[in-house]
Parts: sequence; structure tokens; C-alpha cells
Amino acid sequence: MAGNAEGKGILVKADSIAQAFRAEVQTALAGGRRPLTLVGVLGTASAPSAFYAEFTRRQCEEFGIRFELRRVGAALDSEEGRGEGEGAKASAIGEGVEEAIVEANEDEGVDGIMVYYPIFGGQQDHYLQQIVSPQKDVEGLNFKFHYNLYHNIRFIDPSTLAPPPNVVQPKDDVPPAGTVKSILPCTPLAVVKCLESIGVYNKLLTYGDRAYGKTITVINRSEVVGRPLAALLANDGARVFSVDIDSIQEYTKRPSADGAAGEAGAGAAKRQYHPRHTVHACAMSLEECLRISDVVVSAVPSAAYKVRTDALKDGCICVNVAAEKNFEVNIRDKASMYLPAVGKITILMLLRNLIRLSRYNSSS
Repeated sequence: MAGNAEGKGILVKADSIAQAFRAEVQTALAGGRRPLTLVGVLGTASAPSAFYAEFTRRQCEEFGIRFELRRVGAALDSEEGRGEGEGAKASAIGEGVEEAIVEANEDEGVDGIMVYYPIFGGQQDHYLQQIVSPQKDVEGLNFKFHYNLYHNIRFIDPSTLAPPPNVVQPKDDVPPAGTVKSILPCTPLAVVKCLESIGVYNKLLTYGDRAYGKTITVINRSEVVGRPLAALLANDGARVFSVDIDSIQEYTKRPSADGAAGEAGAGAAKRQYHPRHTVHACAMSLEECLRISDVVVSAVPSAAYKVRTDALKDGCICVNVAAEKNFEVNIRDKASMYLPAVGKITILMLLRNLIRLSRYNSSS
């Protein structure tokens, strides 16, 4: 964390949070039987995707992980300079991506696969996410992992990558006998780890409920970052406002006041919380959500989008996930802590997923 200038919130640097996870990855790799191989699939000429691919390569090389970038379609054209001259035939964006994924799935020498999205956008990208084998899905985007995430199933049977029978609410972070931890999407998990590190999570509370008492706004409800992040935070006990361009939803494990009253009136025992989050329509405006939020996370892929500093709650914590800065330059006038980037944590979460999947596959 950077020094706290008088009257300013603390600027939190990702490096300070990454250090512990870096050591964890190094220790895990040291005990491995062989070097691991991660394949990246790049199907567009997008500069941010190419930058992320190169960043992934550097991080893998630092840990002795073999990284192989498989360029296809427009990405291959861009690398080789094709499609620029008169009469040249350019490949389509995303051309060959599905084939590259299937090839990597079937390659026994490949331990993990990541695909650089967006490619087509929308449902077609979602389809590609399901093509990646759950045994190699280091990004945790396969429907099996998403099902577990949204249903608060934290441990899985590694031989089937399916929920074990008679799943109960976990009492701590240790997987029950015969199970292992489910794989979570890298960026949402990175944000959670950052919030744990800076004290948003209360370690005195029960595991699985340590964000209780916190109100959090997550801006952007994408299926890659925003929605799974809101679900993770709500499953950990927070009240979460999920903000998208056309609506605001509230995610919470707590029963509504009406529901609790109904249960009491019927003579049923009140539950402290549901086993997983539920989603409710929210009539509040973004400004009203921000005014009561202890934490604000923004992941809007637009340089023009800014969260207004004057709309924030005094002393809140702000996390910028987007490649562009979504907060105004004076954000630390209101925020007690500001984390401007989580990329260094995200790549470490990806490598943790790679190591875990390698172990799961070898034990099944």
C-alpha cells in the first residue's frame, strides 16, 4: 500500500496482495512431477487481448510454466501481416477458435486452456466457453463450475467434476473427505482475494458468511466478471447491488422481510440465510446504491465511463477491474482505499486453477 497522503484514502497496490499468492504458486509448482503447460487461444487482432496474452506468457515463464499461444483467424493474420495489402484475403474474427480449443482438449500434454475473450460476443462466446473441457478450464467458465458458483457448491468430486452427493453448507475452507475445491473464474476470485486481504471480510465470522454486514455495488453484469463476482460476494454474506446498463438487481442470501414474516406466521423456524444467494429486482437508482455501499467495484470496458466521486459513501473502498479507469481522479478524496487494478492477482488465480486442475486430473 502506498503512503497515505494527508486527507487521502490509501492507494492499494496489487503487488502487496500478490506476494502471498506468488509464494503459494511457487511452492505448489516445486512439488510437481513435471512442468505444466498452459495453452492460450487468440482469435482476434484486439490489442488488449494480445497484451493480456503476452502478460500471461511472462508470468508463466517466471514460474517455469510452459506457455503456448495458438493464434488463429484474425490474430494469425495480424501476426503475419496478412489481409493488409490490396486483394489480400483476411481471415474472419474467431475463425478456427473452436478447432483450436478441441485440439487442446485432446492433447494430453496440455494441462490448461485459456481463451482470450471477447471474440464474437454474447451467446457465441458463451458457447465457446462450454467447449473447453472442465478438466482444463483454468478460467472457470464452464457451466459445471458456474453451476457450482451460483448454487454455492464449494467442493467437488475430482473424478467427475460434479457436485458430490448430499452436499452440505461448509463449516470451513477445508474440503470434506473425497472432495476438492471447485474452480472459480479468475477475475471475480481475484477481487474476492483482494477484499479479503484489505479487511472487507471479517475472519471472526463463520466461513461462507464473512462478508456479512457489507453492502457492495458491482457495476457491469457480464457473465465473465460482473455477475459471477456479485454471486460470490452474496454467497459470502454481502448485500450486493448488480448494476448493468438497463437494470439493477439485488443479490443476497438473507430472506426478505416479507418472507421471514411469512415463515414466522406459519410457525416455521426462521432461517438466518438461504444456502445460496437469491436475485431480486431492485428499484433503487445507481446513486442510491452508491450512497450506502461500503465497497464499489467497477468493470465497465469504456474509458468514458466514470463513477462520480461525489456520489460515493464517505470511507468506502473502491476497486477498478476494467482496463480503463472507471473512477474519477479525485477518488481518494472519498474512498478510504482505492485499488486501481487487479490484473496481477487475476493471473495468479489462473495459475492456481491450472495447478489444481493438474492435481485433480492426476488423482481421478
